[in-house]
Amino acid sequence: MNLKKAKRIMIIGQPGSGKSTLARQLGEKLCLPVVHIDRIHWCAGWIERNGPDKDRLCSEVHARELWIFEGGRSSTWPERLSRADALIWLDFPFHVRAWRVFCRTLKYHGKSRPDLPEGCPEHFNREFALWIWNTRKSNRRVAEQLYESAGKDKLRLCNVRSVTGLVAAW
Repeated sequence: MNLKKAKRIMIIGQPGSGKSTLARQLGEKLCLPVVHIDRIHWCAGWIERNGPDKDRLCSEVHARELWIFEGGRSSTWPERLSRADALIWLDFPFHVRAWRVFCRTLKYHGKSRPDLPEGCPEHFNREFALWIWNTRKSNRRVAEQLYESAGKDKLRLCNVRSVTGLVAAW
């Protein structure tokens, strides 16, 4: 895969897989603007935006000439994939992702992460932890189906070494 020529890169993966970090790193290396789905999904105060607004905002991003778009909203993935030059799937094991979510919760506790809107301070959220556990297999299957059906440049990264190698290639 030649990411150097890509103008639009789609990054998918489950919580804690490193989507936001990789998007920021590639954005800097490739001089592409980065869009985090959590900034579309959430408003200040952890208020979830309604579905039609999320879809509209995603479509506005898809229409742009340049982007790295990381994250979910799988209902918009077909449109995003059709516009993307490349797809990257971060397919990390559950135990790695769970540990990363725990660590980021401690690191950012009481403040907003860079990939979230202001006014969304990090905190332990039992509901989110249960969602990560309960969807660990079903959400992976959805990502795998998208990856397998993607008829374009794609890359599946399953460990830290492969992600580090990708970023270091520039």
